[in-house]
Amino acid sequence: MKNMYKKSSIYGTMSRPRVSISKSNKYLSAQLIDDERARTIISGSDKDVKISKNDKSKEIGDGNKVIRAYNLGIDLAKKAKSKKITSVVFDRGRYRYHGRVRALAEGLRKGGIKL
Repeated sequence: MKNMYKKSSIYGTMSRPRVSISKSNKYLSAQLIDDERARTIISGSDKDVKISKNDKSKEIGDGNKVIRAYNLGIDLAKKAKSKKITSVVFDRGRYRYHGRVRALAEGLRKGGIKL
């Protein structure tokens, strides 16, 4: 039986890894994965992300979880830049592209990563 969540067209390499998202009601985590070697290159969670009062922006959203997801995207982009990764394949999985998933993608773009 085929895995219903894995799409065969989304595939990451070392030069262009796949960004995989996992989401719960409280937290969001993301990984940059090299599917050729089946290795996680970088991982992060919004549990570790701090927000300040100045982070609230109506462009991103006004919820704390959305702002944490945006800051997670920026942090992942910094880590990816240090490993000389400039573009990624965005795998949102079964989640719709809005809210925290969209904020994470915008944070990656703001950090200089091409999706």
